[in-house]
Amino acid sequence: MATAPRGLFYNAVFRKNYAMWGAVFAGAFGWSMFYDTTMNKIWDYNNRGRQWKDIRHKYVEGGDDEE
Repeated sequence: MATAPRGLFYNAVFRKNYAMWGAVFAGAFGWSMFYDTTMNKIWDYNNRGRQWKDIRHKYVEGGDDEE
């Protein structure tokens, strides 16, 4: 009975080639989104106050019109 979830997973994902490829691409896409978001948050945290988005108000007058 312990192999039932494993067998179900195998039959759903790895038995058919197109399903395996779909799982691989979906996993890679999800991982890249998670990794990019996490690294951007870490970068922004470590460099807060030194990036253009943090100091823009000191140098640009007026509205938010970007040319």
